[in-house]
Amino acid sequence: MTVALPAAAPLARAPFRFDLTRPAFFALAVVLAVLVVLPLAWLAYYSVVDKQGNFTLANFAALVNDATMRRPFVLAIGMALAVGALSCVIATPLAWLVSRTDLPGRRLVRALVTASFVTPPFLGAIAWEILAAPNSGLINVAWRSLAGGQPYDAPLVNIYSFGGLVFAIACYTFPYVFTLVANGLDRVPSDLEDASSMLGASSFTTLRKITIPLVLPAMLAGSLIAILQALTMFGSPAILALPAGFHVITTKIWSLFQYPPKPGLAAAAALPLLLITVLLLQGKSWILGRKGYTVLGGKSGVPRVTGLGRGMPLAVLFAFVVLSLTVLLPYAALLKQSFTRNGVEGLTLHNFHFVFFEFSATRLAMWNTFLLGFSTATIGTGLALVAAYMVSRAPVRGAPLLGLLATAPIAIPGIVLGVGLFLTYSHPQLMLYGTLWILLVAFLTIEMPAGYQQLSAAFHGIHPELEEASRILGASRLRTLRMITAPLLRTSVIATWCFVFIGTIRELSATILLTTANTKLVSVIIYDLNESGDLGAISVLGLTLLLVSFAIVFVANRMPGLGSVASRAHI
Repeated sequence: MTVALPAAAPLARAPFRFDLTRPAFFALAVVLAVLVVLPLAWLAYYSVVDKQGNFTLANFAALVNDATMRRPFVLAIGMALAVGALSCVIATPLAWLVSRTDLPGRRLVRALVTASFVTPPFLGAIAWEILAAPNSGLINVAWRSLAGGQPYDAPLVNIYSFGGLVFAIACYTFPYVFTLVANGLDRVPSDLEDASSMLGASSFTTLRKITIPLVLPAMLAGSLIAILQALTMFGSPAILALPAGFHVITTKIWSLFQYPPKPGLAAAAALPLLLITVLLLQGKSWILGRKGYTVLGGKSGVPRVTGLGRGMPLAVLFAFVVLSLTVLLPYAALLKQSFTRNGVEGLTLHNFHFVFFEFSATRLAMWNTFLLGFSTATIGTGLALVAAYMVSRAPVRGAPLLGLLATAPIAIPGIVLGVGLFLTYSHPQLMLYGTLWILLVAFLTIEMPAGYQQLSAAFHGIHPELEEASRILGASRLRTLRMITAPLLRTSVIATWCFVFIGTIRELSATILLTTANTKLVSVIIYDLNESGDLGAISVLGLTLLLVSFAIVFVANRMPGLGSVASRAHI
C-alpha cells in the first residue's frame, strides 16, 4: 500500500552573518607587528650601517675595543647582580614573616610593600638624594649636627656611589621577590611541615630543609626579575650614577644621542642589552616552569603559622627598618621638601604655587601625561583583550602568533625600545618624532605584555562551554561576547586598565629619548628639574604622581569583585 506524504517544506536558509573574526585577526597582527617588529628591524639595520648606508661592523667593534663602552656594560652587570642579591636578602625574610608567622600588622606590611612597588624608582632615587646627598642630605645634616661637625665634614652616607645606587634601586625592586616568595609560601602545603615536626625536627630545621627548598624557585625567579629591572633601568642610574662620575649601559646609550649624536653606536649597544634581557626572562620562565610539588593522601591544610616568641621584637624591628628605608623615610623626605624652600626656614606653599601656577611647563606636561595615560590604558586594554580572546579561543588558524607578538615587548628594555622608535619614526617619510603619537606607540608597546597576560589569565578562567552554549542557541559571536563573556571579564578589564594607566604615567626609560619641548611628560619634567636642583618642585610633582596612582588603585579595589588590584601585578 502506498501512503502519500505531504511534501517537505524547504529548509530555511540560515541568515547571513558577517564574522569579523578573521579581519580582526589580520588587523591586530599588523598592529602588533608594527609596534614590535618594526622598531627592532630598524634597530638592527642601523647597527650594521655607517652614515653613508654601507654595511659595517665598526659599531660592534667599538663595543669591544672602546673602554668607555666596555666599562658601562661591566658596571651595569655588577650593579644588577648586586641588586638581585640585596633584593633577595631583604624580601625573603620579610615574606616569611608576613606569610608564616604571627607578626603583628601583616596586612599593613603588605600594603606598604605595595606602596614601594607603585613608587617610580626614579622618584625613590630623588627621595634618597634628599636624604643622603653627601652635603645637603637630611641624614648627613642631622649627623653633623649631633656630632658637632662642620657642614662639609665627611658624610655618614653618600648616595652618589656604586653602593648607594645598588641600595636605591633595591628599595624598589625587592617587591618583585617579596610577591613571588610570599605567594609561594602561601601555597606550601602544611602537611609537609607537619610531617617534619612529627618526626622531631625543630622549627628551624623544618624551615631550612622543607620550606625554603620549596620556595627556592620563587626566590631565584624573583631575583632574576630584580636583576632584569636593575639592568634595564635608566632613571635611578641617571640621577645617582652620573653625579658619582660613572655610566651604566642605559645612561651610556642615552649619552650617545647628545651632540654629536651616534645613533649607529647606540643601536649596536642596545642589541646586547636586548639579548641579555631575553636570556634572563628565559631563565625566569625555566625556573618557574620546573617548580612543583605533590601532596599524597588528601587535601593539604592551611599554611602553618609560626609563633615568634622571644624573636618578636627582632622581627618587628627588621620589618620596621625595611619599610622605613623603602617607604616611610623617602615619602617623609618628599613631603618635607615639598613644604620647604631652599635657604628659607619654616613651612611654605611656595613650591605648590610655583608648580601649579608659575611653571608653565607643568600644565602641558600634566595634560600630556594623563592624556597619554588614558589613551594608552584604553587602547592597550582593548588590543590586549582582542589578542587574549584570539589566543585562548583560537577562532582562526595562526592565533597563537598574536600571543607571541603581544608578549615579545617584555624582552625589550625601555631604553632599547626608545632607540628603535627614534630611528624608526624620525624619517621625513614617517615623522612621528616630536609628537605625542610616538609616545603613544612606545607606551602601547611597553604595556602590552602586562595587559595581555592579565586578560589571558582571565579568559582561561572562563570555560568555553558558556560561549558554545550561546552559539548553539543561535547567538552570533559578537553577541556572545557582549552578553556572556564581557560581564565575566569586567573586573579583569578594569584591573588591566588601572595597571596600564599607572605604568604609563611613571615611565621614563623610553620617554627620555622621545620627548621634545612640546611633548614633555611629568616624569621627564621631574628629571629635568633634578638636573637644575629644584627638589621642592620635584617633590610636589612626585607626590602628585603618587596620589593619582594610589587613587586609581583605591577606586579599583572598591569595585565589587575586583579584590586587591595591586596583588595582580606580575611579570
